[in-house]
Amino acid sequence: MNTIPERLQALRLAMQQQQIDACLIPSADPHLSEYLPDRWQGRSYFSGFTGSVGNLVVTHDFAGLWVDSRYWSQAEQELAGTGISMMKTMSAAATLHIDWLAQHMKAGQVVAADGMVLALATARHLQHSLAAQGITLKTDTDLLEQVWTARPGLPDAAVFEHQAPFAAVSRADKLAQLRTDMHKLGADHHFVSTVDDLAWILNLRGADVSYNPVFVAHALISQNQVQLFIAPGKVPSDLAEQLRAEHIHLRDYAEAASALSQLPAASRVLIDPRRITFGFRQAIATSCSVIEAINPSVFSKSRKTAAEAQFVREAMEQDGAALCEFFSWLEQALKNQETITELTIDEQICAARARQPHFISPSFGTIAGYNANGAMPHYRATPASHARIQGDGLLLIDSGGQYLNGTTDITRVVAIGKVSEAQKRDFTLVLKGMINLSRAHFPRGTLSPMLDSLARAPLWAENINFGHGTGHGVGYFLNVHEGPQSISGAQPEAHMAMQEGMITSNEPGIYRPGKWGVRIENLLLNIAAEANEFGDFLQFETLTLCPIDVRCILPELLNHEELQWLNQYHQQVWQRLSPRLSGAASDWLRQATQAI
Repeated sequence: MNTIPERLQALRLAMQQQQIDACLIPSADPHLSEYLPDRWQGRSYFSGFTGSVGNLVVTHDFAGLWVDSRYWSQAEQELAGTGISMMKTMSAAATLHIDWLAQHMKAGQVVAADGMVLALATARHLQHSLAAQGITLKTDTDLLEQVWTARPGLPDAAVFEHQAPFAAVSRADKLAQLRTDMHKLGADHHFVSTVDDLAWILNLRGADVSYNPVFVAHALISQNQVQLFIAPGKVPSDLAEQLRAEHIHLRDYAEAASALSQLPAASRVLIDPRRITFGFRQAIATSCSVIEAINPSVFSKSRKTAAEAQFVREAMEQDGAALCEFFSWLEQALKNQETITELTIDEQICAARARQPHFISPSFGTIAGYNANGAMPHYRATPASHARIQGDGLLLIDSGGQYLNGTTDITRVVAIGKVSEAQKRDFTLVLKGMINLSRAHFPRGTLSPMLDSLARAPLWAENINFGHGTGHGVGYFLNVHEGPQSISGAQPEAHMAMQEGMITSNEPGIYRPGKWGVRIENLLLNIAAEANEFGDFLQFETLTLCPIDVRCILPELLNHEELQWLNQYHQQVWQRLSPRLSGAASDWLRQATQAI
């Protein structure tokens, strides 16, 4: 079964044998992770589409892949010849595939989806939509396991401890706070599936998921012990012994669902309906009462302590120094007319970071897009398709690193040869939006989506917009994308309140399809501003340290406050990074941070 049509044929045969009329394969695993271990790359295996988000629906005479606008070009190329239709949605959260199933399936037919990877909220929506049409939803069958003959097993990378001083809060203190939060919610047990929550709570890290230092496991937490469901052999014996002494007991990964079904009668179980799959919700013993609320750890891990914030500042200096070395190399290589491609950019920027202390891995796949490729926000160069960096234009580089002392995410656009007035205008408008948000003061508790228009206002004034969010939360040596805050067009909800210690990206952009793209991104830390008779105010501290290419700016479009912000930022970048640099990199930084 080497071709997609052959794989679909095998899937349809299994569906026919089990009297299943449609199969839904989401981009998901039992932990609802953003980046999926190979074992749960079923949507990619059966469709050939390698993007990170999409929903595949297969019936006996149709196959469709629902993807949002970030992936339309990629999906069109990768689905060619597979017999799978690309179905366009406007956002990753869209549920048009569910609407399609409800409209096209007939009463009495059966739709199958593996409940162990189907998000609870999605399953409820799916159940409601299908039931209204007399369609049955079957969630107790994993068709992939039956058809995917060479399916990878569980990831086997070893788990390690995130140790002091970088783990600034002890595991015991985190568990004590979590148990206090559980008690407030009336829970005596708490089931956690999301791998970043689990890694944060237990001060453990791993390498099971690309780019995020997490491991595949579940945990059932009570007031006196933790049951950690993880594949045998992943936790080194000395660490396992230490955990056992702290009443954290290892159990086989496959036993999580049965443990939920065997909870004592009248147990009060806390689950997060946004962060648990339908299968695990169904496994909870019916004698238990279920409390649905956001995992308390979502809030706790988003609010970095003063010690963690200071470690992140150091990580930003290391990251900034690496970037200066990279940009210094790039400038000299271009002068020497060396052959440089988008793939070279990725190699060199990762190599520069790897030379820094405490570096572990990239925090996501580097996006290096030259001219037209930069107009695709989630573009990724491949050996089969990439551009050479030559001639005139704009090079967009979005990259980041995982360090023991922090997680980084930065986008810079740099001039290659001559930059046109139109390109400079777009760059400057994006810069104005980025500065506008950077300078914001706002009451503590402001719902993060309310800040979105600050970054978009200069673009909106020119009738320009961009399709992605302006800012996402960033973890502490954890996931580069985390909540609960989101500076975006999302519907504001109470849990999105901005609190001190949160780290959020600031990344407006302009994308001209087939021409160029501009995105400028810094990470921001919520810090106290002032408390007065009007309330308690927060402001942003810019954490990211790397020059912004002034060759791409039209200074006349910047007002006095914006110019002042830019010059002060570059002065700070010089002061913080110059002690870490020497030679050509130091010379490059000095030139790049000159005031305008």
